[in-house]
Amino acid sequence: MTYTYKVVEVREKMIGGKMSGGKLENLLNQYAQQGWRLKAITSSDVKGRIGPGSVEG
Repeated sequence: MTYTYKVVEVREKMIGGKMSGGKLENLLNQYAQQGWRLKAITSSDVKGRIGPGSVEG
């Protein structure tokens, strides 16, 4: 059996902010209707200033 993976980046704003549970639920349901199943959710919480090369500086 082969697997196909899809990576989806979800943001409310360009910097910071949480996504509402309702919006996330709607997004998950849209993909579920297309046959996708959720594998994992990862939060990238970045604090401070980000400099060139995406490193904290």
